[in-house]
Amino acid sequence: MAKNDLSHEQIIRDIQHRKLAPVYFLMGDEPYYIDQISDVIQYQLLDDSQREFDLTVLYGKDTDIATVINAAKRFPMMSPIQIVILKEAQNIKELDKLQFYLSHPSPQTLLVICYKYGTVDGRKKWVADLRQKGVVFESSKLREYEMPAWIGKYAKSKNLQLDEKAIIMLTDFLGTDLSKVANEIDKLRITMPEGSNRITPELIERNIGISKDYNVFELQDALINRDVVKANRIVNYFADNKKANPMQMILPQLFGFFSNLMLFHYLPQKTADAAAAEFKIHPFIAKNYVKAAQSFNAWKTIYILGYIRETDARSKGVNSTGIDDKDLYKELIFKILH
Repeated sequence: MAKNDLSHEQIIRDIQHRKLAPVYFLMGDEPYYIDQISDVIQYQLLDDSQREFDLTVLYGKDTDIATVINAAKRFPMMSPIQIVILKEAQNIKELDKLQFYLSHPSPQTLLVICYKYGTVDGRKKWVADLRQKGVVFESSKLREYEMPAWIGKYAKSKNLQLDEKAIIMLTDFLGTDLSKVANEIDKLRITMPEGSNRITPELIERNIGISKDYNVFELQDALINRDVVKANRIVNYFADNKKANPMQMILPQLFGFFSNLMLFHYLPQKTADAAAAEFKIHPFIAKNYVKAAQSFNAWKTIYILGYIRETDARSKGVNSTGIDDKDLYKELIFKILH
């Protein structure tokens, strides 16, 4: 029976309850969920002794489709089922030949195909057969605005609480790499004081190296509050720590903030709730747009977007006479706040 359009949580629950499909095809740009499902199959369905005989792990760059099919046709030795996992399937040729196996998949085999960083053409017959015989799961990359909610949900699953600022720090610094974010939260959990379950900005600063005082979120806050001293202190820190805070990473984030501010000026309701809904952002961040709109009107926001574009171009050598990052930052801050 086809099992498609299921969430990764539902697929994992089904696997843990032994509601198994003969074939799992896991594909997409986000490897985190593919690894999660594959690991549950690899480590939870067979015990250690069974895995020695009835688990086969193949890699696309080191094998061919005939070897995969032959492995899937074998009979288990020490357990009711055998598991065959093909990792890095995006590197294997002639995947369409799976169609021969899919016509009569072995009832004693659980075949798992991990196809990362892309998808296959759903119009092909073998993919249609795959959807009928097994589970096809597409793991899509999350967008940046979805990360705060994901981080909060992941932390909750580990019985952890995060300060709102801590969530923003992790989002800004780690981006949308789910594996990296999960690993960092797991590390923080280990380093937490006994009896505590709260992740704070201070804990992040001590253990991950993200500064709670010198980051883009704090720079935006300084600009919104027209705090010249704080804004210049932060950009000086950026300029002195280029490796951790490259200008090519800072300016796009500033541009994104002021681009949204421009849109905010034309929302029918200029409230934090309206901003959160429109930009699909955490309510904690949405409050900043209400305050920023009071500091920068629509015309000033247009000029600021131009200043950021100009600074970005000059940082790349366009119409620049060798001015360094620190001076570029200072010019930009002056233009924004005056």
